[in-house]
Amino acid sequence: MRLRSGIRRKIWVVFVLQIAAISFATIVGVYGAAIVLEDVLIKQALKDEAGHYFERLARHPQAELPDTYNLRGYLVAAGAPRDGLPADVRSLGPGYHRIVRDGKDALVYVSQGAPGWLFLVFSQEQVNRLALLFGFVPLTLVLVIIYVTTWLTYRASRRALSPVIALANTVRSWDPKHPDLEALQPGRLGGEGDHDVEVLAGALHGFASRIDEFVERERNFTRDASHELRTPLTVIKVAADVLGDESALSDFGRRSVQRIQRAARDMEALIEAFLILAREADTGLPAEDFSVNDLAREEIERVAPLLEGKQVALRLVEEGELHLHASPRVLSVLLGNLLRNACLYTEAGTIVVCVGRDFLRVQDTGVGMDPNALERAFQPFFRAPSSQRGGHGVGLTIVKRLSDRFGWPVELQSELGVGTTATIRFPASPRQVTSGDAA
Repeated sequence: MRLRSGIRRKIWVVFVLQIAAISFATIVGVYGAAIVLEDVLIKQALKDEAGHYFERLARHPQAELPDTYNLRGYLVAAGAPRDGLPADVRSLGPGYHRIVRDGKDALVYVSQGAPGWLFLVFSQEQVNRLALLFGFVPLTLVLVIIYVTTWLTYRASRRALSPVIALANTVRSWDPKHPDLEALQPGRLGGEGDHDVEVLAGALHGFASRIDEFVERERNFTRDASHELRTPLTVIKVAADVLGDESALSDFGRRSVQRIQRAARDMEALIEAFLILAREADTGLPAEDFSVNDLAREEIERVAPLLEGKQVALRLVEEGELHLHASPRVLSVLLGNLLRNACLYTEAGTIVVCVGRDFLRVQDTGVGMDPNALERAFQPFFRAPSSQRGGHGVGLTIVKRLSDRFGWPVELQSELGVGTTATIRFPASPRQVTSGDAA
């Protein structure tokens, strides 16, 4: 169960800690005062009383022993037996001792002077009553006042913060696509609103309005760009295809047409990727069940022209039949970028696309990357120092953003001069059917 959090809980914790600290300090203070009263005042008073009696006895040999409501004295001559003393003090030596007499606590002070041994028995019952009356009773009253004051302060703090909390709850419950800006009106907030709350609500209202405008502009841009960028690109592709079929075209012209066709395909893939990434909150792409194997075949056919004139074998290895419920266009962009990178940086050898039980792998024998370049491979516009080929340094960045966006982790392994392996994992792909190996 998730614990409650927020300003109210924090304030409550602070008040509880404050009450605990004040209560502890008050109790310790009263207890310390009781100890001081006993150990300092009473014991010192008994000591002074014994000294004063010996002085009186030296001046007046017939001076009477102390005998009051709380104090009783006994004197035993030096070397004389203690048979005349009460049984509870006969065996006591010099110093302070605690005894229980008639069910009441008593403090005994034994001292030795020239006349003999003096025993002073002090009854603490009255002192204990005074300590309770003037110590713990005020302590209880102080604690009650502290608790009541703290509770009233906490209630007042909650009332003062209730509009702010209402604002937070309102913003948190918003639908990002259709925020209810009118809910930020001060009159619709709970609690006792004041000028500060109105300023905060107004600031949030203005901020939310600007965000709403930004979202609307983003929607308009992706809608318009999807149409306005694809239309001229389609014209370029069709015109290049028609021009490429011209029999009278020179070799130089044919190579130029092929470059236009490759650039158009790259531009189409980039536009597709950018439009997908522009829709951060909503991809706008319907999810459907599709075969990753079929999609891999289509992408292989699409990038095959990039390998014309190279001694590179491009093939598909199917370790299983993998089905996903997602947007095939997204995976097409992912795989297409990985394949174009592999074709661009591989001059000889093989490029293998492997479909497994829960992964899709592209492995090439291209130039590869050293550890430093591999660590920065997903950074925008980064190109490895060992690479002198084309590219803009955004392909792997697009792959990384799409993989994070759709929860398909991408693993990249590379060795300089050996090749690169990129693996897309599908941890949440329930529609997986394993079949025999195929190539």
